Amino acid sequence: MKKRITLLMALLSTTCIVLSGCSLPEKDVKEATEYIGDGASTEDSAEDEASSEKSIVVIDNLFEPLLEEVSSSDASVEASTEEEKAEEKESENEEENVVNIVCFGDSQLANGRDDGTDIPHLLAPKIPDSRVFNMAIGGTTASVEQSTSDINPSKLSSLSFLGMVYCFAGKSDRDATLESYPGILNTMNSIDPNDVDYYVLSYGTNDFLSNVPMDADFYGTDVEKAHSLYGALSIGIGELKSISPNATFIILTPFYGIYIDDSGSYIGDSYIVSNGIGTLSEYAEKVKNVADDNKCYLLDGMFRTRFDLYVDTASQYLLDNLHLNLTGRQIVTRILAHNINFVEGNEPFPYWDTDYIYIADFNPDETYRCDENIMEMQYPESWDDYIHGKYPLAQPSKYVSEIPEAEKGN
Repeated sequence: MKKRITLLMALLSTTCIVLSGCSLPEKDVKEATEYIGDGASTEDSAEDEASSEKSIVVIDNLFEPLLEEVSSSDASVEASTEEEKAEEKESENEEENVVNIVCFGDSQLANGRDDGTDIPHLLAPKIPDSRVFNMAIGGTTASVEQSTSDINPSKLSSLSFLGMVYCFAGKSDRDATLESYPGILNTMNSIDPNDVDYYVLSYGTNDFLSNVPMDADFYGTDVEKAHSLYGALSIGIGELKSISPNATFIILTPFYGIYIDDSGSYIGDSYIVSNGIGTLSEYAEKVKNVADDNKCYLLDGMFRTRFDLYVDTASQYLLDNLHLNLTGRQIVTRILAHNINFVEGNEPFPYWDTDYIYIADFNPDETYRCDENIMEMQYPESWDDYIHGKYPLAQPSKYVSEIPEAEKGN
């Protein structure tokens, strides 16, 4: 099954811009969004002057090409995983050891669902004994829709992050909210919030496209906070922490993108083009603030701290100047897997800390190994555990294994 890509060109007052952002919500394209896994510092920015006040380009009414996922079957993925589900439920002890990962987000997490190449699906095999539940919906924002004035959860019907959280918490009517998304509804019904080990969140791009305020006033009302990026993410994370007290949170920033006009000429990038409130890079900074203030892990897709997505490599990472292509999703998945495997004790911290990916050198079939000399010199605590074989997915080399026990750690 393949995607049908429809490009919706924006007619602007002064110029016509193609902004390849997240697709608007469409009807659910796959019945199953649960995937089971049964196994196993950067350069300074050269664009400083581009991000200066003088080079900001303010454009009103930003629109984006629409990625429309088309599927002839709503149940094929679910059918392919039924046997695996049954195997995992054979033993209560095994069930207790399963790592449950729930994903909320926009099309960066939803894209690829039709053929099993979405980030959540790619992630499952990289985390031993994991189940990944993809509840991402393309085109959605973190903030409650600006037209919604009553944010009482019992009356709210919203596909935004906050609306989805209230559905998951049982405070909003999930059947009504997700009536057009039966696959997402089935996925939500298949996981108890108390059993969630990780939340992976990806929002901000559509908030930028929708001119959502980045912040509400400190003394603002709950409605104003729910209508802002920072406020909605923070309220939603707080709600999830209350229903999943043992969960770890990982937040993805919006990803770097570029803007072109109808002739294909470059206009600017995420550091330059503003919606009148801020640039997408500023929205990414706000997401970083949310992660810091709520003690969440952060996966940066904007500032080249984990991989080399920028103007000169954008065509290799992106389908349409903003959506990650398969290679881009595979790269993000590898970094995300390091984060979870570190927390789970499957890999040492240096594996997550040192894996910077250059797309020109990227091999999706490659298993990353941190240089042992670097580990020994710069990560002594991890090194001691590593040479004693304490990390299931990062076993020491034959050379290290042959070091006499008395010399290990010296």
